[in-house]
Amino acid sequence: MQSLELYEHKILSDPEFPVQLHVNDIGRKGEYFSLHWHEHIELHYVLAGRTILRLNQREITASEGNLVIVNSNELHSGYCDGSHMEVMVMIFDMGDLSKELADKNVIFRSVVDGDRDIDAIMAAIYQEYREQKIGYRLVCKGEMLRLIAHLVREYAAEILTDRESERRKKQLERLNTVIDYIQCNYTRQIGNWELAGIIHLSEDRFNHLFKESMGMAPLQYINEVRIKKAMNLLKRKDRTVAEIADSVGFTDYNHFGRQFRRYYGFPPSDVLKK
Repeated sequence: MQSLELYEHKILSDPEFPVQLHVNDIGRKGEYFSLHWHEHIELHYVLAGRTILRLNQREITASEGNLVIVNSNELHSGYCDGSHMEVMVMIFDMGDLSKELADKNVIFRSVVDGDRDIDAIMAAIYQEYREQKIGYRLVCKGEMLRLIAHLVREYAAEILTDRESERRKKQLERLNTVIDYIQCNYTRQIGNWELAGIIHLSEDRFNHLFKESMGMAPLQYINEVRIKKAMNLLKRKDRTVAEIADSVGFTDYNHFGRQFRRYYGFPPSDVLKK
């Protein structure tokens, strides 16, 4: 069974350019990367169109020219509303580029808009990435260093202590245990008290922690897991909608239809017809 563990382990092995750089070019409605976290910083710069990013409990709609910053140990996912979008993504460990800044545990502002210096840097990185002439990694690294220095000077929201930084990480690691449990048991009814017991919290404390970190209540997250599983089963076209709704844990067929349509924008029966 595929794991839905939130933690994503990243290895950036190129010492010359220790940055994972790619462009998401998407026009289909739906989630284009699922909820996860890691110790790296992740930048999303919108080249065209708009994207919807969920950062912890916040939902951010970013359009052309916006830079969205995902800080270390921050839950995040991406969603396309169906219109064409092109987003350049850069993922890096601050320690690989600046040990001085890595030691400070800087937390950046989530959204930056209308900064001409950033626009110019991003344009240069994008051009080098597209053309990939000899030495392009060296140029990109230089531009990344310029970008980081600019972000630290202009958009640092706070600086965490080592203790605060470790607390954020531990909190997410505890949620991994809950997410794995949901993955293994989503087909049956799961109570909040049951999930709270897994990580030895009171139900009230667990509900607060889950919503604070995930941006939604536990039941809403469980239903999202069920709906995604249902979509995979619907694509096989070997069972009815009612049979699939029951198999993923929905006891009310009409409730399943409403939840599915709210998430994907069309009824589950459309998947069988296509």
